[in-house]
Amino acid sequence: MIRNILGSLVALAGAASAVLSPFRDWYDGRAGQDYRVRDLFEGITATESGVLVSILLPFLFAALLVIAGVVLRSRIAVALAGLVVLGFTILWMVRQGQAAGSLTVGGDGAGLQVGVVNALAGGVLMLIGALLMRGRGAARARREREREPVEPYGAPPADQVDMWPPTQEPGMSTHTSPWPEPEVDPYTGPDPHDPRTRSYPQAPPPPGGPGDPRDPVHPPQRPPEG
Repeated sequence: MIRNILGSLVALAGAASAVLSPFRDWYDGRAGQDYRVRDLFEGITATESGVLVSILLPFLFAALLVIAGVVLRSRIAVALAGLVVLGFTILWMVRQGQAAGSLTVGGDGAGLQVGVVNALAGGVLMLIGALLMRGRGAARARREREREPVEPYGAPPADQVDMWPPTQEPGMSTHTSPWPEPEVDPYTGPDPHDPRTRSYPQAPPPPGGPGDPRDPVHPPQRPPEG
């Protein structure tokens, strides 16, 4: 999201610079709007040009492409707009060099001037903006990844021994849960009803029952005196 916003701002700044450049001086005090679009293909002449048929026309088209690319989040449209601006500016430089014999840069108003710099900077900013933008395809792929369920651990093939991360116990991968399996027969201690495992005193037998010393049929005998 932040990259799309930043890239859009950079691309729009480039479009503004490109559209304003024809209204500034390009060469020897001659503004960019004075150059006809047809002069870029047939050769530079001294004929004045109207605004809508000047070099401003392709720059306006590039600005519209940038706006459409920002709205649709299309990196291709923004990059194409930058190439249009750079292409027409370089084509003008070639034609102007052919007409003047050479291109010069002078600080006294002669040679290349600030309008050309604005056009070149605008095209470069459009390309940088296209690189910064993530595009609609990247945003769609990110949303699809967020909707897909994420399993904490992938289940291995059934014919391989698995080491489950929560328990680190080896075993065949017969389940896909990351948690340990519950014990089938957990140990609960000794059986209180089993006399072999009782460690506390037993209760006396009931009166008259087996093992009662007061048995009336078989009373206890006094041992013989020696």
